[in-house]
Amino acid sequence: MPSQPYNVGIVGYGMSAKVFHIPLLDVVPEFKLYGIVQRVPKPGNDAEKDHPDIKSYRFTEQMVKDSKVDVVVVSTTPQTHFELTKLALENGKHVVVEKPFTPTTQEADELMEIAKRNNRLLTVYHSRVNGLSSCCQCITDHPCLLDRRWDSDFLTILNLIEHNTLGRIVEFETHFDRHRPELPPGGGWKTESLPGGGTVYDLGTHLIDQVVQAFGLPKRITGFVGSQREENPGGYEDACTVLLHYDGLLATVKAGVVSPEKSQLRYWLYPPLHHQLHIYSPPTAHPMTQSNLAALQFHVDPQEDHLKAGLTPSSPGFGREPPARNGTLITIQSSGELRSEPWPNLMPPLTYKAFYDQFAQALNRRAEVPVKPEDAREVIRLVELARRSSRECRTLVV
Repeated sequence: MPSQPYNVGIVGYGMSAKVFHIPLLDVVPEFKLYGIVQRVPKPGNDAEKDHPDIKSYRFTEQMVKDSKVDVVVVSTTPQTHFELTKLALENGKHVVVEKPFTPTTQEADELMEIAKRNNRLLTVYHSRVNGLSSCCQCITDHPCLLDRRWDSDFLTILNLIEHNTLGRIVEFETHFDRHRPELPPGGGWKTESLPGGGTVYDLGTHLIDQVVQAFGLPKRITGFVGSQREENPGGYEDACTVLLHYDGLLATVKAGVVSPEKSQLRYWLYPPLHHQLHIYSPPTAHPMTQSNLAALQFHVDPQEDHLKAGLTPSSPGFGREPPARNGTLITIQSSGELRSEPWPNLMPPLTYKAFYDQFAQALNRRAEVPVKPEDAREVIRLVELARRSSRECRTLVV
C-alpha cells in the first residue's frame, strides 16, 4: 500500500457512481474519494451534501487540472465516454471508465494509444463482473472483464465448466429479460437513440463478455437488434438477441423488455443427452446445454440489490444467498428416471470490491488492470458486428 492513498475523482453522480463505485472505493484503503464532478446538483441529489468532505467540481476540465487527483472514474452516459476519458488521460490521470467502453472500436483503439503514450493505466468497469483470472485461481483461460464475473450464478457456471460437470456443452444461453413494456418515466438517455446506447451496449456487453470469458471468441455472429416496445418515439433499441457460433456450440445472448414472467431465466446449459443446467433469476436469464445435467434457479446474485440497499462489501452477509435461493440440479439416471437435488451457487469469493482491489495492485505495479482495455475493445467489436448483422440480415464472420 502506498504511503498515501490514491485520490479518486468521479465524473458524474448518478446510480453508477452511487452504487457501483463510491461504496467499493470506500472499503479499499488504497483509495480516497477526493472529488466529484456534478454539473447540476438538485435537491435530494447533491454530491456536496452527501459527501461534505470532498472537493466539488462543475466541469471535468476543472478536475483533470487538479494535480492532487490521481485516478478519474468516468461514470457518465456512453456517448461521453470517449471525450472524457481522452481528456483525463491527456492530463496525466489513470482512468476507470464505465461500460460500455466506447461506442466504437476506433475510439477504443485511440484511447488505448493515448494511455500508452502517457504511461497511464486504463481499465473498464463493467458493473456486472470482474478479475477472477488474476485475483483468484482462474476458472477459465480467458481474462475477466466485468464485475458481473463475480456474480455467484456466473461463478457457478464457470465452476461447472472447469470441472466438466456437465460434459460436452452444445448450447448456452445467457439472458437479461425483464417485463417493462412502457418507457421509463421522465425520459433520459435510456429512451433515446444515442452513440453507445441501446440494450446491446447496456446489457449485451455484460452477456457477450460472459460468453467470451467462458468459451473464447466465436467464429461467426448473428444479431437481431431493435425494439420490443409498442411506443418508442426516440427509437431506443430496447432488445437484442445475439447468436455466437462456435464449432459444436451455439451461444445465445438475449435481453428484452417484454417478458411477462415472474421468474426470468438467467442461464441455460444444454448437454446433448442427459444433463441440463437452468438458472432462473428475477431480472435476468442465461441458458447453457449439455448431456448429463439439468438445474434450476430463480434468483440473481444479490450484490447489486445489497449495494442499492446501502450495504457495502464489509457489511455482514453481503453477497451471500440463503439456502432457499439454491438452484436445482436435475440428473437423468440410467433408468431414465429424473433425479433432483439442490445445487447452491458458489459464494462470491471476492465480491465486486475485487475490481478496485486489483486496480490498486495494478497502480502499485503488482498486477495487471482488472479489465484490460484490449478485452473490452473486443466486446465492443462484437457489438458492432451484431448491429451490422441485424441491419444486413445476415451472419457475419468474426
